[in-house]
Parts: sequence; structure tokens; C-alpha cells
Amino acid sequence: MSIKNIVCIGAGYVGGPTMSVVAQKCPHINVTIVDLNQARIDAWNSDSLPIYEPGLEAVVQEARGRNLTFSTDIEGNIAKADMVFVSVNTPTKTFGKGAGVAANLEFIEKCARTIRANASKDLIVVEKSTLPVRTAETLEKILHAGDSKYHFEILSNPEFLAEGTAITDLHDPDRVLIGGRQNDLGKAAIQELVDVYANWVPNERILTTNTWSSELSKLVANAFLAQRVSSINAISSLCESTEADVGEVSRAIGMDSRIGSKFLKASVGFGGSCFKKDILNLVYICRTYGLTAEADYWEQVILMNDHQQSRFVDKLVGTMFNTVSDKKIAVLGFAFKADTGDTRESPAIHVVQELCEEHARVSVSDPQALGYAKTDLAGLEEFVTLEEDPYKACEGADAVCILTEWELYKDLDYKRIFDSMNKPAFLFDGRNIVNHQELYDLGFNVYPIGKGELSHL
Repeated sequence: MSIKNIVCIGAGYVGGPTMSVVAQKCPHINVTIVDLNQARIDAWNSDSLPIYEPGLEAVVQEARGRNLTFSTDIEGNIAKADMVFVSVNTPTKTFGKGAGVAANLEFIEKCARTIRANASKDLIVVEKSTLPVRTAETLEKILHAGDSKYHFEILSNPEFLAEGTAITDLHDPDRVLIGGRQNDLGKAAIQELVDVYANWVPNERILTTNTWSSELSKLVANAFLAQRVSSINAISSLCESTEADVGEVSRAIGMDSRIGSKFLKASVGFGGSCFKKDILNLVYICRTYGLTAEADYWEQVILMNDHQQSRFVDKLVGTMFNTVSDKKIAVLGFAFKADTGDTRESPAIHVVQELCEEHARVSVSDPQALGYAKTDLAGLEEFVTLEEDPYKACEGADAVCILTEWELYKDLDYKRIFDSMNKPAFLFDGRNIVNHQELYDLGFNVYPIGKGELSHL
């Protein structure tokens, strides 16, 4: 088989950027991204893309209309496909067995049935969604069930993208991981996908494994990264108690080549669509196999992250004379990280909700995420206002909280902000991105993460 037509089911944060780059780098392959959501497809076909990602617009504009198409015709495009990527949502279950920890594979199963019903030839089906180990086995059983007359070879090709740098990650990946069956048919299918990526990725960065190793590697990668964040955050509270500086500690241990410096920045906590979901999935898998101690170990990463967010609010309330009722708190940043509009599992959601429970008046500002914030904070309109202009958000505030590391927050006129606030003026830096001494000199009472406070009180 020579791959000429690729179809991706799912036009979200993974499917959209990934397939756009495949189309950009492989002009000889027709790439079609399909989704049931007409509004989302319309946005992909417009000048206002449905997601914000630096560099994505240029990639889409280069390939769209040449060999990149966005469509709601799922059935018709599957019939023309040589290879189908499955990139649909796999949220944590909210009901039934495994609720709160296991992945909900409802959409994956529906995709398999749709592929089986509309295939017109033998197909390579690629798992792009993050899935529990041995999901490929389930897909294979569904695809080959009943009277299916075609053969489907299942590959695992997990994504390792960081939102905000997704296009860079796709253009120059650390590695591309492809897992499949280790027999002749499986190895042939793996090679077909290797040949696609080889159009721009060096061969030494394309790793091939068995299916189960590939599926598990994605969960483990996110678990290890999240573990580092929770570990340094656990140390941040100790630093505050001992007058150590978590930034200096992080720098010192990060220079050890055995440890490295990445993901050792203390903060209000991690968020995003993957870390929490994937760790909970790992916890569920461990418990399914009776590995209780292992499950408890990984669950602690989540518990520490939740604790860090609550600790941030507790410190804020305690510092502000044990009450924030009817006090205005300006929240700068609602996205879970800079350079994305994504708010899934954002620490800001947790912080704002707890502030509302304390009856604070919360003014939320973010350059990209206010649309999602309106949905995330539905029902809290009595306490929350959304304000695009950060200066207006801070007017009359008793405290400012920096919860997303947007570059623009480093360069704000904090003298202007201080002058517009109630006094005493508090600033809680949940990302340690501003110059704390300069803010203290302006008159702020400054409370970083993992460092000594700078207070006039």
C-alpha cells in the first residue's frame, strides 16, 4: 500500500494541528480532517481558527485548499481513506465503574464502528488519542466483528505535544513513537506510517515498538512530567517555611545532569487536558491489575497538585486578615499555561471557585481564554466578572493574583496598577514571573511561590 489519502476523525487540539502539519510536510498526500461539529469545521475553514496555537494559522493557510480539507462528511471520507487517524476526546468517566479515574472510551468505540461500516478497502487505523493500555485490542475486536470483509491493522501513535509550542513540537519532534503488532502485517503497517513521518522527521527519531509499549509510554511520559511539577511544588512550601528560595533550589538540582532543569518551576499547579486525566488513567490501570501501592504512588501526584492550589488560596485569605468577603481580587491569567486559550483543568478554575466560596468579588482577565472562562465559571456570575483589559481588571482591587505566565504580565505598568488599587495592596505571584523586589519597592505586599514574602505589614 502507498498512502495517498489520510483521514483524521476529530478536529480538536490534537487532530487539527497534527494533521495540518502532516499536510504541510507531505503535499503528495491528501489529508482530510472530519468532525461532527459543523461550527468547528466552519471555523477551521475560516480565518478565525477554533483554537489558538502560535504558528498554526500559517501552516493551515499553506496547506488548506491544496491537500488539506476540513469536512463533516465522516462516512464518505472514510470510504476513500488509506489510513484513518482516530483523534477524539477520551475524557475521564463521570459515571459507572471507574468513575473519576478511568477513561471514557465511548467515542473511540463509536469511531471503530463507523470505520468498519464505511471502509471500502483494507485500512490502517491509527490511535492518536491518549488511550489505556490494550485499547488497540478492543478496537481490533470491534473492527473485525460481524461480516467485515476488510482487514484493519491497528497502530498506536501517541502525541507528545505541549500546547503553546505544538507546531514547533510537530516540526521538530524529540521522537515519533509508533507501536504495532510484531508480525508481517503489523510491521508493514508500521513502515507505512514511518514513511509518512520520514518526509520531515529524521529516521533516528522515529521509534517503533509493540502496541502495548506505545500506548503505555504516553501515560508514563505525562505521569513523569507531572510528578516533577508536584515534587518541586511540595518543596516550595518547605522553602517558604525555611526561608529558602525555591528558584535557587531548582537551579541547583537542575544542573545535575542526572536530574535536568525542565519541569522544575514551582507554581500554583499544573493543568491541561492530559496530565490529570492520564495519571488517573494510570492509577485505574494499576488498581485493575491489583497494584495498589503503585496506584497510591501515582495518585499522590494529583493530590499534591490539588493541595498546591488550595494552599495558594489559603495563603491569600490568611494574609488578607482572614477574610476576602466583598474584597475585589483581580486574577491575571485563566488559561492553564501561556500561549494557549485552553482552560481544561486550569489551576485558575480551582482558585477562582474557592475565592467565590469566600464571597470575594473576582475580576478575571486573560488575552485568549475568556470565552472558555465564561463557560467554566457558569453559575458564579454573582461573584465573577470577565475583563479583557488587565488594567481595568485591577482597578479598585485589594489583591492581584498572577495565575498564567503570559509574557504581557511581566511588562505591565505595575505603578499604574498599584495606584488604582485599594491599600494595602497585595500581589500573589502564582507563577513567579515578575520582579518581586521592584513591586515591593512600589508599595505592594508581595507573596511569591516558594520564596520569602516581601511585606510592608
